[in-house]
Amino acid sequence: MHFSYPQKVLFKHCDPAGIVFYPRFFEMINDAVEAMFSDVLGWPFETMHPDAGVPTASFKVHFKQPCRHGDQLDLRVTLTRLGRSSLSLTTQAMRAQRMCFEAEQVLVHVDGKGRPAPWPEHVASRMKNVMEARK
Repeated sequence: MHFSYPQKVLFKHCDPAGIVFYPRFFEMINDAVEAMFSDVLGWPFETMHPDAGVPTASFKVHFKQPCRHGDQLDLRVTLTRLGRSSLSLTTQAMRAQRMCFEAEQVLVHVDGKGRPAPWPEHVASRMKNVMEARK
Protein backbone atom coordinates (compact mmCIF):
# COMPACT_ATOMS: atom_id res chain seq x y z
CA MET A 1 0.00 0.00 0.00
CA HIS A 2 1.29 3.45 -0.91
CA PHE A 3 -1.52 5.59 0.46
CA SER A 4 -4.37 5.19 2.94
CA TYR A 5 -7.53 7.27 2.86
CA PRO A 6 -10.14 7.05 5.65
CA GLN A 7 -13.75 7.11 4.47
CA LYS A 8 -16.82 6.96 6.66
CA VAL A 9 -19.89 5.67 4.82
CA LEU A 10 -22.35 8.54 4.92
CA PHE A 11 -26.10 8.73 4.35
CA LYS A 12 -25.46 10.20 0.89
CA HIS A 13 -23.63 7.01 -0.15
CA CYS A 14 -26.51 4.67 0.69
CA ASP A 15 -29.70 3.36 -0.86
CA PRO A 16 -32.94 3.19 1.20
CA ALA A 17 -31.79 -0.12 2.72
CA GLY A 18 -28.71 1.61 4.19
CA ILE A 19 -26.27 -0.24 1.90
CA VAL A 20 -23.79 1.68 -0.24
CA PHE A 21 -25.15 2.19 -3.75
CA TYR A 22 -22.27 0.81 -5.82
CA PRO A 23 -21.62 3.92 -8.01
CA ARG A 24 -20.75 5.78 -4.80
CA PHE A 25 -17.73 3.50 -4.41
CA PHE A 26 -16.33 5.00 -7.61
CA GLU A 27 -16.66 8.47 -6.08
CA MET A 28 -14.86 7.24 -2.95
CA ILE A 29 -12.06 5.76 -5.07
CA ASN A 30 -11.71 9.01 -6.97
CA ASP A 31 -11.52 10.96 -3.69
CA ALA A 32 -8.72 8.64 -2.50
CA VAL A 33 -6.84 8.92 -5.81
CA GLU A 34 -7.17 12.72 -5.81
CA ALA A 35 -5.83 12.88 -2.24
CA MET A 36 -2.98 10.53 -3.17
CA PHE A 37 -1.96 12.75 -6.10
CA SER A 38 -1.84 15.71 -3.71
CA ASP A 39 -0.36 14.14 -0.57
CA VAL A 40 2.03 11.57 -2.05
CA LEU A 41 2.89 12.82 -5.53
CA GLY A 42 2.77 16.56 -4.80
CA TRP A 43 0.61 17.21 -7.88
CA PRO A 44 -2.88 18.21 -6.69
CA PHE A 45 -5.71 18.15 -9.19
CA GLU A 46 -6.27 21.89 -8.74
CA THR A 47 -2.71 22.46 -9.99
CA MET A 48 -2.91 19.80 -12.72
CA HIS A 49 -6.10 21.14 -14.31
CA PRO A 50 -6.80 22.74 -16.84
CA ASP A 51 -3.51 21.93 -18.63
CA ALA A 52 -3.65 18.19 -17.96
CA GLY A 53 -5.79 15.46 -16.46
CA VAL A 54 -5.79 11.81 -15.43
CA PRO A 55 -9.04 10.25 -16.65
CA THR A 56 -9.75 6.60 -15.92
CA ALA A 57 -9.26 4.35 -18.95
CA SER A 58 -10.43 1.13 -17.27
CA PHE A 59 -11.93 -0.18 -14.04
CA LYS A 60 -12.39 -3.68 -12.73
CA VAL A 61 -14.05 -4.08 -9.34
CA HIS A 62 -14.62 -7.14 -7.19
CA PHE A 63 -17.25 -6.56 -4.50
CA LYS A 64 -16.62 -8.84 -1.52
CA GLN A 65 -19.18 -7.70 1.06
CA PRO A 66 -21.69 -4.88 1.48
CA CYS A 67 -20.87 -1.66 3.27
CA ARG A 68 -23.44 0.08 5.41
CA HIS A 69 -24.21 3.54 6.67
CA GLY A 70 -21.73 4.42 9.42
CA ASP A 71 -19.02 1.92 8.42
CA GLN A 72 -15.47 3.20 8.72
CA LEU A 73 -13.51 2.22 5.59
CA ASP A 74 -9.81 2.45 4.91
CA LEU A 75 -9.18 2.89 1.17
CA ARG A 76 -5.69 1.55 0.49
CA VAL A 77 -4.19 2.71 -2.81
CA THR A 78 -1.24 0.88 -4.35
CA LEU A 79 0.56 1.98 -7.50
CA THR A 80 1.14 -1.22 -9.49
CA ARG A 81 2.52 -0.24 -12.90
CA LEU A 82 3.84 2.97 -14.43
CA GLY A 83 3.79 3.43 -18.19
CA ARG A 84 4.78 6.32 -20.45
CA SER A 85 1.37 7.96 -20.00
CA SER A 86 -0.53 5.42 -17.89
CA LEU A 87 -0.65 4.40 -14.24
CA SER A 88 -2.19 1.19 -12.92
CA LEU A 89 -3.57 1.28 -9.38
CA THR A 90 -5.26 -1.10 -6.99
CA THR A 91 -7.60 0.23 -4.33
CA GLN A 92 -8.76 -2.01 -1.50
CA ALA A 93 -11.55 -0.95 0.82
CA MET A 94 -10.93 -2.45 4.24
CA ARG A 95 -13.27 -2.49 7.23
CA ALA A 96 -11.77 -3.89 10.42
CA GLN A 97 -9.18 -5.88 8.43
CA ARG A 98 -11.86 -7.36 6.13
CA MET A 99 -11.88 -6.46 2.45
CA CYS A 100 -15.14 -4.97 1.18
CA PHE A 101 -14.01 -4.44 -2.39
CA GLU A 102 -10.93 -4.37 -4.55
CA ALA A 103 -10.66 -2.16 -7.64
CA GLU A 104 -8.08 -2.29 -10.41
CA GLN A 105 -7.85 0.97 -12.32
CA VAL A 106 -5.80 2.44 -15.13
CA LEU A 107 -5.36 6.21 -15.36
CA VAL A 108 -4.01 7.96 -18.44
CA HIS A 109 -2.21 11.28 -18.27
CA VAL A 110 -3.65 13.59 -20.94
CA ASP A 111 -2.69 17.05 -22.12
CA GLY A 112 -5.03 20.05 -22.26
CA LYS A 113 -6.51 18.72 -25.52
CA GLY A 114 -7.37 15.37 -23.98
CA ARG A 115 -4.64 13.41 -25.77
CA PRO A 116 -2.35 10.93 -24.00
CA ALA A 117 0.91 12.59 -23.00
CA PRO A 118 4.02 11.42 -21.12
CA TRP A 119 3.96 12.02 -17.39
CA PRO A 120 5.76 15.20 -16.34
CA GLU A 121 9.25 14.21 -15.21
CA HIS A 122 8.77 15.39 -11.61
CA VAL A 123 5.58 13.29 -11.29
CA ALA A 124 7.01 10.18 -12.98
CA SER A 125 10.07 10.41 -10.74
CA ARG A 126 7.91 10.57 -7.59
CA MET A 127 5.79 7.64 -8.78
CA LYS A 128 8.91 5.55 -9.40
CA ASN A 129 10.34 6.48 -6.00
CA VAL A 130 7.09 5.58 -4.23
CA MET A 131 6.83 2.26 -6.03
CA GLU A 132 10.47 1.36 -5.32
CA ALA A 133 10.40 2.44 -1.68
CA ARG A 134 7.43 0.28 -0.79
CA LYS A 135 8.01 -2.98 -2.60
